[in-house]
This record gives sequence, C-alpha cells and structure tokens, in this order.
Amino acid sequence: MGRAPCCSKVGMKKGPWSIEEDMLLTNYIHLHGEGNWRSFPMHAGLLRCGKSCRLRWVNYLRPGIKRGNFSPEEDDLIIHLYSLLGGRWSLIAGRLSGRTDNEIKNHWHINLVKKLKALGIEPKPKKSPPKRTTKKKCRQNKEEKRRRQGKKARKTDYLLQQEVEKRESHMEKDEVVGKFQKFLLFDELLNGCDNHISNECLEENMLKEVYKEYSQLIYEI
Repeated sequence: MGRAPCCSKVGMKKGPWSIEEDMLLTNYIHLHGEGNWRSFPMHAGLLRCGKSCRLRWVNYLRPGIKRGNFSPEEDDLIIHLYSLLGGRWSLIAGRLSGRTDNEIKNHWHINLVKKLKALGIEPKPKKSPPKRTTKKKCRQNKEEKRRRQGKKARKTDYLLQQEVEKRESHMEKDEVVGKFQKFLLFDELLNGCDNHISNECLEENMLKEVYKEYSQLIYEI
C-alpha cells in the first residue's frame, strides 16, 4: 500500500505561481514558520497542494537562495561531488551555499553532462560500497540456500534411484541369462547330447544334484 496523497487535488490550482501567491506563502512562513506542509495551504489561504508549496518555498522563495548562472568553481565542485556521491543532489546542495538540489540537478543534466561529453569524458559516479546485508535478507538467503540444496538432494536421490533400478534390471537380466545357460548345460549333461556325454559319465550323487537343480531351473524359467 502506497503513501496517502497530501491532498485530494480537487479544486487545486496548478501551473505557474502568481506574485500574490508568492506573497501569501512568504508572509505566512515569516509569521508562523514552515510547520506541517500537508495543512499549510489551508492555513495560508492557498489553493495549492502542500507539496507544491514546499517546493516553491525551498527552491525559489526561501532567503539565501542564490540565483543565476553557475560559476566555473561551482561547476568543478559539482563534477567532483558527483564523482563521489552520484545523484544524491541534496548532499551535493549542502556543499554549495545558496544552491538548491533541484537547481543543481537541472544544471547537471542540461549543461554539465553535455560539457563533459564534449571533452570526451563520460561522467560516472564512484561505485558505492556494497550494501550491508540485513538480518531479514540473511534469513532469506539462508532459506533460499536450503531450498536449492533440498532441490539438488531430491534430484540426486532421483538419479541414484534410477541408477539402482537400472542396475537391478541388468542384474535380473544377467541372472536369467545365467540360469538359461545353466539349464542348457544341464540339459546336455542329462541327455548326453554334447560331445557324446551320457548319464553314465556322471556319478550317481552328482546325477541326483544335477537333476534336482535342473528341475528347479525348469520351474524358475
């Protein structure tokens, strides 16, 4: 949910300020101070938004504001401060007596950027240090790390299970082939059809064992 507007905007005057409005704004502030800008227009008798009154006072009407062209010294200072602070215009304005942040920002974008580019200089602010990680962000990072690890572990388990099933399938296949080969061998021994091997070649005890295992293989296959 966003911030509530400073006023309803209904019936509010927009556009350039008149001399009478400037006088009402200046006189009220001289008598009562700045105060709460949301309720300021109603008390000052202005049909303006509170934000509009604040910007008009801060950027144009308050005492000590320096108007007119920027000097070469001010330009050099703005360029230097921008390289250190970037577009933090309120901080830069604090170093230039009488200049507003809005005026400095406009002067930078309209004049100084073009001037620097004409000299072959690309204005870039100094990289700020990495932001300090909050406890909430640390907790979110840990949860995300655990989630990724859990996902990776589930994938590993799935691949491992597939590999186990694959090996078991190969083992079952090898076991069936082995049993079939053994069945053929026993069949040849018992029927005496391989290299003229007959039942007489087998001792009685061995014959019983072969026949027993042969019968079991027939049942399994």
